[in-house]
Amino acid sequence: MSAGGISSVLAHPLPRTVPLAAIPPALFTRAEPARRTKIWEFSTNLHCSIIGTCLSTGELRQVLRKLDLAPPDSTDHELHATAVNLAGRHDNAAKLLNKALDTRHKLAVNQFAKVDTEDAVRTLWRDAVRRGEIPGAYWAALTHPAATRALVREAFGEVHMLSHLVGSANRADIQRLCLLEAEKANLQEKLQRQQHALHEAVVARNQRIQALSDALTQKIAADPMTGDSAVLHRLVADLERRLVSETRRRATAETRLTAAQADAAAERAARVAAEQDNTSLRRDLDALIGQPCETDSPSAEPQPRLDGMALLYVGGRPHQVAHLRAASERIGATFLHHDGGIENQTNLLPGLTSRVDLVLFPVDCISHEAALTVKSLCRQAGKRFIPLRSASVTALLAALRRSDLTGLADAAD
Repeated sequence: MSAGGISSVLAHPLPRTVPLAAIPPALFTRAEPARRTKIWEFSTNLHCSIIGTCLSTGELRQVLRKLDLAPPDSTDHELHATAVNLAGRHDNAAKLLNKALDTRHKLAVNQFAKVDTEDAVRTLWRDAVRRGEIPGAYWAALTHPAATRALVREAFGEVHMLSHLVGSANRADIQRLCLLEAEKANLQEKLQRQQHALHEAVVARNQRIQALSDALTQKIAADPMTGDSAVLHRLVADLERRLVSETRRRATAETRLTAAQADAAAERAARVAAEQDNTSLRRDLDALIGQPCETDSPSAEPQPRLDGMALLYVGGRPHQVAHLRAASERIGATFLHHDGGIENQTNLLPGLTSRVDLVLFPVDCISHEAALTVKSLCRQAGKRFIPLRSASVTALLAALRRSDLTGLADAAD
């Protein structure tokens, strides 16, 4: 997540030893009731949640670097603790933190500045929580001139509980990765044992064959004129029997090695898929709360509005449909969905295609037949289609951010 997103909350969670009831009544002391509250005017119990939620570690490091308080080897937690300590002082450092927060969340602050009552501020805050746009709204709501102690306590409580929910989700991901690592180690150990056993079996077989060959040669050399063909035939038959037995043992060992290699390849593929799913889930979480990832530029262009445009999303994962719909409707688009023929009948696709302006489908979560059908229907109806790299919210929003879609939205209006 980005600037003050959930990742920042997780990196510096609110202390479990400070429940809401323990926050003193004087949550803030504003010198002039008609102006916004400064960060040093808040109770020190609120500084941890404000710094951890509203500023990313990168932004925090940049601010502290200006104050020569960010050594290269300092950890994110050390930077957070330094900033929380500085926030309660009415000096240049606290003013620099306050300015960084105002600059980072200028849009949210300006939006909240349009209202002047506690109820209106609370309504804007709750709307922002529903949309997942928490960091900017948290700073704007707490510093608003109309914010009361009750409103500050309510906002603090929601941010506090959100840190627990996301922390629980991350712990489940970590446990899953640890389990996969353990399975990988077991499979690698099994593969090494089987490879060693196969090598020993091959070496032993070759040694036996060589010994039998030497014995036959010595037998013939020792008695070349006896003409005892019966003895020779028995010796050859015995050698052939042993050779067949060793060949079977070798085939069995090779079969086991092939199976072990297949298991190892399947494990590697499962681990890669799990890591990709984990990354996709994190990006989807970032997209759902309305903030870019930390690797994204803080100055990235906002998602354009597509008011009036109708979208058809074919395929994807059932549990993500609600998130995709919410993300589309948040930018003004109408969202229709077809699962590509799993439960929905494919004969519904022509009608749905004719009703929309744009068709999208994830190439990693749709059947080959359904993808070909969608392309054919779009060409016949003169509708545009966009294949998505994955069935994630971020892939959908990235496709909808393309500038050439603005014309489609205007035509839909």
